[in-house]
Amino acid sequence: METYTTTKGQIVIPATLRRKYGIKVGTKIIVRDNGDEITLKPVTEQYLRKLQGSLKDTNAMEILMEERQKDKARGK
Repeated sequence: METYTTTKGQIVIPATLRRKYGIKVGTKIIVRDNGDEITLKPVTEQYLRKLQGSLKDTNAMEILMEERQKDKARGK
């Protein structure tokens, strides 16, 4: 499948892929630079559901709380 960029750097995602991945008007897209390629990841309800629980059994909450305390100490 191919697509082209506009003069503004915009691309058109083919309709078959928009339907397959649930991309609608206003859907946020995560753009990742993987060194030699670009990956587009739509942020849909399905994607968010897959993320649920992904930080379980990690120390993510502790890191977040530490960062918030550092921000508070800096007056942010």
